[in-house]
Amino acid sequence: MKRVLVCDDDITISEVVALVLADSDWEVYTLHDCNNMIDKIRDTKPSVIFMDNKIPNDGGIVATQSIKRHPSYQQIPVIYFTSDNDIDELAKKAGADYVLQKPFMITQLEAVVNLAFKSWKENRLPGQ
Repeated sequence: MKRVLVCDDDITISEVVALVLADSDWEVYTLHDCNNMIDKIRDTKPSVIFMDNKIPNDGGIVATQSIKRHPSYQQIPVIYFTSDNDIDELAKKAGADYVLQKPFMITQLEAVVNLAFKSWKENRLPGQ
């Protein structure tokens, strides 16, 4: 099952991503803050995570770092997405695997999520 967790406080962007990916047979979960991120990942079992830089509470950098430090979830590809011009630097600091600059085209969204999913399938741990 293709599952994606979209972490963004902008409800409009979350809805657009969810609609596009649901049309491509993704099971989509959305979060509007990054409280208890590890618990939410455990509950949703995503194969790909979209992480906004300015998501409330800890923010995208800290949330992504916590994912990448967790032995059970560090192999889940994180797509860092933001409108900040220094997206590459932010994603590197966070430890994200991919970037998607906002605003984005639907084709860019589909391409990066498919690339991330392919990576997840190749690198996932047994039983996932």
